[in-house]
Amino acid sequence: MAYLRAFGSNLPERIVTNAELAPQLGVEPDWIFSQSGIRERRYASADDTVASLGRDAALQCLERASLKPADLGMILVASGSPDRFCPGPAANIAALLGLNATPALDLPIASAGSLAGLALASRLAEGLGNILVIGSEIMSRRIDPTPEGRNTAILFGDGAGACVVSPTEGFAQIADSCLHTDGNSSESLTIQQNRIYMDGSVIIRHATRRMPQAMAELLDRNAMKASQIGTFLLHQANSNFFSRIAQTLKVPVESFFANIQQYGNTSSASLLIAADEWRAQNPLPLTAPLMFSAFGVGLNWGAVLALPV
Repeated sequence: MAYLRAFGSNLPERIVTNAELAPQLGVEPDWIFSQSGIRERRYASADDTVASLGRDAALQCLERASLKPADLGMILVASGSPDRFCPGPAANIAALLGLNATPALDLPIASAGSLAGLALASRLAEGLGNILVIGSEIMSRRIDPTPEGRNTAILFGDGAGACVVSPTEGFAQIADSCLHTDGNSSESLTIQQNRIYMDGSVIIRHATRRMPQAMAELLDRNAMKASQIGTFLLHQANSNFFSRIAQTLKVPVESFFANIQQYGNTSSASLLIAADEWRAQNPLPLTAPLMFSAFGVGLNWGAVLALPV
């Protein structure tokens, strides 16, 4: 068995509003909101690194889990914006936590990496013990803040989220998960030469079809209906996603937790930042199942089902 034990997050202090960003992109602030549902996002400082943001989210998460870094059996770090290609941020974060032998592995899967980390951790925790899953991104260094890059520049922000998956205790039991990959359209979402490229129409079409399919797969496998899910925690890609996916699953859009208005799309960090904020607002024992889902580069997507304990 595996359990969700605690979440944590870390967001840079600098807030970048649509009013600040719009002149650089040659658009009006209202246009940004109409296209994305985003009002503001956070940008990292010059001193921040993907590893430092991830470390701070990890420390908060471990404190809430009443664990020390030495209690971890593994660290999984998802990032599409590492400070260098190799080694990735996982080894740095482990070192920043004072660890020198704990396995720390990178998942370079922008947007869907933390979902993959949760799914993998749920399968590995029984043998390895507590697993720390981190999503950490500085996507503001991967955008082109000009009129030519406006379609992606309006979306992305920076931050980190973390989760401890435990084999022994937690507020929710991870009951099932699924992961899928289709590389045939992988060129529609890439990060190359430090810049994000995205064919928005292709990604929206795939994401709004694949994510409901993954969630339906878990629901069917566990003899459940979408209406039984208390909260849907998804990658915060675009506010339009939620209404489309809610319509497909035939559930109220209000059952989808959303914080994209305040933080933008923080890629692999977004799922865990959203989960942390949701948990802070809902600290009482869980009374209904949770469904996690994400879609990202690769193309990779999947879902994780968690039940009350």
